[in-house]
Amino acid sequence: MARYGDLITPNVPRRGVVQGALGLAAGLAMTGCSSAGSGAKPQAALPLPARRLRLVPMRVSPDQLIDVKCCLRPLRAAGPNLGTEMVGDTLVVHNYGHGGSGWSLSWGSAEVAVGKALSVLPKEVAVVGCGIIGLTTAIVAQRAGLKVTIYARDLLPRTRSFRASGSFTPDSRIALTDPAGAAFGDLWEQMTRLSWKTFRTYLGLPGNPVEFSDSYQVSDQPIERRKWPRDPAITDSWATKGLPQQNSEFAHYNDRIKDIVPQPVDLAAAENPFPTAYAQRSSQMHFNFASYSHLLLSEFFERGGRYVMRSFHEPTEYGQLPEKVVINAVGFAARDLWLDKTVIPVRGQTGWLVPRFEANYGVRYKNISLLSKADGVVVMNTNPDIGDMLGVGDSLELPRKDDILDGLAIMAPLFARGMEA
Repeated sequence: MARYGDLITPNVPRRGVVQGALGLAAGLAMTGCSSAGSGAKPQAALPLPARRLRLVPMRVSPDQLIDVKCCLRPLRAAGPNLGTEMVGDTLVVHNYGHGGSGWSLSWGSAEVAVGKALSVLPKEVAVVGCGIIGLTTAIVAQRAGLKVTIYARDLLPRTRSFRASGSFTPDSRIALTDPAGAAFGDLWEQMTRLSWKTFRTYLGLPGNPVEFSDSYQVSDQPIERRKWPRDPAITDSWATKGLPQQNSEFAHYNDRIKDIVPQPVDLAAAENPFPTAYAQRSSQMHFNFASYSHLLLSEFFERGGRYVMRSFHEPTEYGQLPEKVVINAVGFAARDLWLDKTVIPVRGQTGWLVPRFEANYGVRYKNISLLSKADGVVVMNTNPDIGDMLGVGDSLELPRKDDILDGLAIMAPLFARGMEA
């Protein structure tokens, strides 16, 4: 029997396997010939036997840990602010408050924001903020023929955006159901489909800025979708406390895009490469930060984009800019800069292991997830009993390394056998 991680086959002599395969192929060929000649109905092809998937094990030991990042996700109760307002004689178009979905919705929300900016027929616009939302918005504006200046304290690699995990998760704490209202689902779907379509144009480019990989959810118990019914014992809510009080308050829209996003399928026991009783496989889109950000920044500057390092302290400063249309993409900073207290801090952190290029897949087990990308293996330690409430209201951005180390210890048994040198 082959070791864990290799293709496992029964103990059958090689010659017997080859002869059997040739005999089966010949038999199928003869069946096909006789059916075609006699007019008989063709026989259904014999199903192939399930085979254990072959995966390169990940290295999840503490010596592989090279970074721990922490950031605040700007969850906005009603969903992203895409409204407009006047500051003096300057039109401000807002584009902030995407929760854990900033990377995923960046292109779609940029199309909406730029569309509103174009309504007054400007020749140039300013974009405040250079996280993923600000930068993609600037590029969409350039593609529409506008001259663009970005005003920001930092470029993308030094922003909070660069501390995310980098997966396509378009409804990750994007809104709360009641404040968002029934109409937001349609806008969310529009932005998601626009983003998905744009991301697909980056597939296959040098450096793999955007790519797909297999993702496995494995478990010792049957895998079921967790549901969060309303807890009647909790009477407070966002409306009374300014923070969500339970998981049932969060909006979820992923069922709207099941036709374009790969859905999980159960693996038979003979296919499961992990030492668990149950496993599901799906395909996950993700972003490699280094190559993707380099590509976006290169396009912005090649199109004549201008960057001005600047911090803003109050909205009236927007009216002092030479551009009379400003797209406001400051993310979590809008809570203080624009006094938008509906923006809720959601603390999150990731650990990063040395890249394992041969192990191009992701794994979720218990409360831990691993995703192997070109820029490193991302480790996240969550709490399944807390769900979307994890980190809500926590504005501390200091990383906690022990959480990541605990996660590595939980994942290590999955790769204990067959670890390659």
